[in-house]
Amino acid sequence: MNKITSALLASLFITTTTFSQGKPGTDVTAPLHALQPDYPVPYAAMSEGDIKKVLDKVFNYLDAVTPAQMINKHTGQEVTDATSFDTAYGIKPGDFRLTAYEWGVTYSGMLLAAETSGDTRYSDYVKQRLAFIAKWVPAIKKKAGEGSLKGNYVFRQPVEPHALDDAGAVCAAMIKATRSGLNKELRPLIDNYINYISQKEFRLTDGTLARNRPQKNTIWLDDLYMSVPALAQMGKLTGQTAYYDDAVKQIRQFTQRMFDKEKGLYMHGWVQDMNPHPAFYWGRANGWAIMAMVELLDVLPENHPGRSFVLQQLQAHAKGLAAYQSGSGFWHQLLNRTDSYLETSATAIYAYCLAHAVNKGWLDAKAYAPMAMLAWNAVTTKINPTGQVEGVCVGTGMAFDPAFYYHRPVNVYAAHGYGPVLLAGAEMLRLVKKDPFKINDSSLQYYTP
Repeated sequence: MNKITSALLASLFITTTTFSQGKPGTDVTAPLHALQPDYPVPYAAMSEGDIKKVLDKVFNYLDAVTPAQMINKHTGQEVTDATSFDTAYGIKPGDFRLTAYEWGVTYSGMLLAAETSGDTRYSDYVKQRLAFIAKWVPAIKKKAGEGSLKGNYVFRQPVEPHALDDAGAVCAAMIKATRSGLNKELRPLIDNYINYISQKEFRLTDGTLARNRPQKNTIWLDDLYMSVPALAQMGKLTGQTAYYDDAVKQIRQFTQRMFDKEKGLYMHGWVQDMNPHPAFYWGRANGWAIMAMVELLDVLPENHPGRSFVLQQLQAHAKGLAAYQSGSGFWHQLLNRTDSYLETSATAIYAYCLAHAVNKGWLDAKAYAPMAMLAWNAVTTKINPTGQVEGVCVGTGMAFDPAFYYHRPVNVYAAHGYGPVLLAGAEMLRLVKKDPFKINDSSLQYYTP
């Protein structure tokens, strides 16, 4: 580089820097297109190392606050003999429940993080906690059968599931752990869960999974995730096509009733005898829907007659969601209402699903990878120094007025945020391999290998 060129570059740098700080500059004296905007979240592709640091921060927090120990509640001493269960026993207190559906998502996120990072701490987390559940369930089931346990007793969900929330997400994670060879003792629990989903959960006359709350014959969009991944995984585990058929049927029949083709979004709830239906496009419920489709496509045989429908619906939903991403990378609590707050768990789910679909070739990489990266970058700004996930809407029922959704609280102990963050980070590790992201003329672009 000669002295003249060096001097020109130095002058250009000084001029650009000065102008970007608000001092005088013009299109002649400064390349305006190269000025650095004041982005609210990082605008660049995060490296594998930086993604892993975020995942590790969340992992370290969760590992510390979810002990897998049975204790005597009177003495505080650990109990290791699981041949019998006493009503004085309880799980050592932590921040989250090991058998909640949110933790089913977390187990799936841990498994994916282990797969894409090679870090066995994540899979060990799952193995130890699922083994702990399986160890104690037989004695607890026996005690419950004797009538000694009432109400929401320890590990009631795997013993006596009462709703899809009790069964689907944890069941799917258990099947994944079983299929991977990580755990070998889970089949009795899996069979109990899947029996509830397939045989006991309330359905409409056409077989659509439903609930009788808050109104009779109500379909909850959330229930796509609380059923479809478990059914799909059971199909893969057993080879029985009936499970695949039921999973595809749920996607099809929920979509017929609840998908707004114009917006490309799902309404949160549908009631059989309600007309018209107030449509509230709640962010996390749309996340459950698209994630159910992603997980179904992961295992649905290529020759299954419903595969093309599910893939086309995934693409239609992704296109709709893309139109509502905010300029900060987040999505809103109510997706089409920009005065509702920006919500973290839905954003993390979309980051995962878009990145996963790109990695699988289901979505155009050049179109969707940048928005997935922007979403992930946004999510990382909500991981506090402790490793907690901020900005997550708490558990949410169904309403037919806007105030309910606008004012749902957010809380770092809302367990719904952790699994999606792990899934998103794990999938982003795969997305950035081979360094496909480049800044070209100031914008983030994805270049396929």
